[in-house]
Amino acid sequence: MISSKSKAPKSARDRLLQATAVLFYNDGIAATGIDAITKHAGVAKQSLYNNFASKSELVETYIEMRHAEWLGLHTARDAAAVGPIEKILAVFDAYDDHASFAYVRGFRGCGLLNAAAELSAGDAGRTAVRRHKEEVEAILTRHLQELLPAETDRADALAAQVAFLLEGAMTRAGLEGDSSRLRQARNMVRDMLNAL
Repeated sequence: MISSKSKAPKSARDRLLQATAVLFYNDGIAATGIDAITKHAGVAKQSLYNNFASKSELVETYIEMRHAEWLGLHTARDAAAVGPIEKILAVFDAYDDHASFAYVRGFRGCGLLNAAAELSAGDAGRTAVRRHKEEVEAILTRHLQELLPAETDRADALAAQVAFLLEGAMTRAGLEGDSSRLRQARNMVRDMLNAL
């Protein structure tokens, strides 16, 4: 979990990654310098360069961590879900779980989209964020195709709509500082799918 209340990792690399996660999410990538990261981690600056070739590599690792963190939450929610509708709703639940972490300065929206907004169009980190969002939509598509096996085109179109609703809810949740918009969007999707 990306939370300042998590147990303090032991290795310098782990402490650097924990500090990066907290600072990048709270303050942004551009506003967070190497000195702030090493100070927050309680390690010497050389420890950072012993573990990461550059700040860019640290950013990429942060994005990978956020993606893996969400996938872990989704895997747990998906395992408990029964049937395609519950599995689609599990995607929303995993985002809600992520929004409910004990962030130092509160919930500020999707950490991946926040990071992507700071990166240039060709940046590898931005591409990694896009892959995450495409993976989420692929999950939705797969379950909608299970729900509508004879209507692949309709399932694909619905997956795009649900993904847009999810992203819009995440954006509003970030602006408002809580996950109530995610729960509202989840309920909209549940009602829409139950009406099919």
